[in-house]
Amino acid sequence: MTSAPSDRHATTPPWWFALPAMLLFAFVVLVPTARGVYYAFTDWDGLGTHFSFVGLDNFAAMFRDPVAIRAIWHTLLIALAVTVVQNGFGLLLALGVNSRIKSRHVLRVFLFAPAVITPIVTAYLWRNLLGPEGAVNGLLRAVGAGSWQQDWLGDPQLALWSVVGVIVWQFGGYSMVIFLAGLQSVPKEVHEAADIDGAGPVRRFWSVTRPLLAPAFTINLMLSITGGIKLFDQVYALTGGGPGHATDTLSTLIYKDAFTLGEFGYSVALAVVLTIIVAVASTGQYFALSRNERAAS
Repeated sequence: MTSAPSDRHATTPPWWFALPAMLLFAFVVLVPTARGVYYAFTDWDGLGTHFSFVGLDNFAAMFRDPVAIRAIWHTLLIALAVTVVQNGFGLLLALGVNSRIKSRHVLRVFLFAPAVITPIVTAYLWRNLLGPEGAVNGLLRAVGAGSWQQDWLGDPQLALWSVVGVIVWQFGGYSMVIFLAGLQSVPKEVHEAADIDGAGPVRRFWSVTRPLLAPAFTINLMLSITGGIKLFDQVYALTGGGPGHATDTLSTLIYKDAFTLGEFGYSVALAVVLTIIVAVASTGQYFALSRNERAAS
């Protein structure tokens, strides 16, 4: 009789089965990435075939450029704000539609619907709503709160937070669905036992539900932090990085420097910095949340 380890070995596909996929991945991802990183150390203009190796000059120029420094700051600020607000909002929505209200199924559909709309469509919709003569200011006038009217996307002090609000509006329902799946996986017996022990709603959530939602928190926080750092569509369609550079992020600055100014070497250097930020943030967050998840289990 053949032993179990031999059976497992016999059914294991040869490694070279993966070779076509590995070659395709290298051709589509690895080689262009390596070439892109090389261009970050050149003065390539994106069009010509002649360029010079300039070493770390692009990176040095980036950290001397106040616009680039502000873009890095805006990128981190948006990512942090979106992560905190979107997940808090999504969790509250999930708790609401997980209750026994009769309209909970309809509410889930309506609350999740913005997440399936193309981001660029959402951004153009809200650009009109938040304009000086848009529906938001019109509603404020209609309810007698005309003094609260603002140029939501034209005021440097408000534009960044208006962008954050639009992103939370669109993807709060996405976070809600993930939290809702986590809430529905919590055994009812655990809540019943906590209720018998005299725990109130807040205590039950904090001591019973919250630890069991650790996987949902891990997924949501990873998605929101990486998505917030790479954000481009909504920012560019809403404000174009303006007014001035008040809402410029690394993604919008990369686009402007590459396709408007023709500074491809510099823009690729910005892209390399953006990649490093995403890698560091996602890796650090993953290990921190995974440790908490193991502790909760």
